[in-house]
Amino acid sequence: MGSAMLLGGRRTPFGRRRGRLAGEHPAELLGRLTRSTLEVLDIDPREVDQVLTGCVTTAGDQANNVGRTAWLTAGLPAEVAATTVDAKCGSSQQAVHLGAALVASGQADVVVCNGVEHMSSHPLGQDVGTGMGDPYAAPYRAIYEVTSQGEAAERIATRWGLDRQRCDEIAVASQQRAAAAIAGGRLAAEILAVGDVETDEGPRPSTAESLAALSPVFAEDGVLTAGNSSQVSDGAACVVVVSEAYAARRGLAPLAEIEHQVLVGVDPVIKLTGPIPATATILKRSGLGLDDIGVVEVNEAFASVLGAWLDEFDRPLESVNVNGGAIALGHPVGASGARLILTAATELGVAGHERALVTMCCGGGLGTATILRAAR
Repeated sequence: MGSAMLLGGRRTPFGRRRGRLAGEHPAELLGRLTRSTLEVLDIDPREVDQVLTGCVTTAGDQANNVGRTAWLTAGLPAEVAATTVDAKCGSSQQAVHLGAALVASGQADVVVCNGVEHMSSHPLGQDVGTGMGDPYAAPYRAIYEVTSQGEAAERIATRWGLDRQRCDEIAVASQQRAAAAIAGGRLAAEILAVGDVETDEGPRPSTAESLAALSPVFAEDGVLTAGNSSQVSDGAACVVVVSEAYAARRGLAPLAEIEHQVLVGVDPVIKLTGPIPATATILKRSGLGLDDIGVVEVNEAFASVLGAWLDEFDRPLESVNVNGGAIALGHPVGASGARLILTAATELGVAGHERALVTMCCGGGLGTATILRAAR
């Protein structure tokens, strides 16, 4: 088995719902980003073996294999094949996993792993529609209660004893770190502007007092609000995975090695606990401990998801998401996995750490985790 190397990547700014990216066609947004990413990384599109694209709501202008459509929309070679992957919020992270497996097994030298979600047009669940049938058959419903993301996140808060103050504390930290990262230019290297949109629209001034004034949105007596949950967003992200031999032959300097990866299943009722067993599994498989990991990205789908992970592994809030997370930056679900991997790999180089961990919860009861090792 060879090594799968994360050569690099770029992402669009993440736009607010009905914000400045709301008029973009997702295939065009992703196609432009992908073409520009290949140009920045000096990759001839004809050398790409496959494209793997994460997208959750494959309806309307995100239907019909949006990864393939985006590639063709950008005028890229029709001979390059593409597959669209749905692992819910972990879709583009799983696309990276599958791309790394193709490269490590010798089946490919260059794989584009990207993701897109235009949530202004396609909110979660829109692909179920009306009159199209129930995705949960009667035997499923006889075994499992069907819950929403918000309901599951509130149950996590209850199970781990996370109160409103703790959830708002996590949200304030995300906003403050994102604001500092943007002001300091720490995210600029990963972003390609879309027209005159040059940075994420999500960050906004937040304090414990301003967040305390918000009402719960998922339960009358709940702890989760619009201020301590991830934002509904529009955006795309793209990374390129190459073989070590290809990078050496072309004289390219990768950001990191994709050293380990897992996708795990969890209870689909509480559904968002996946980062906990995914982290435990990948650490066991790798023989590493959290003390060996210098950069940690735990997706902030909801403050309770991150709070439970911190409690389970006895980690301080200061140890994760140093440039802010989805509460501040946004969470276009099909793109977030690739974004997190790109952010973590970039931070490895900036901070001089050896390894990074990226982990996400995913709808349907899944959890993803990736360990990156700084390229030597």
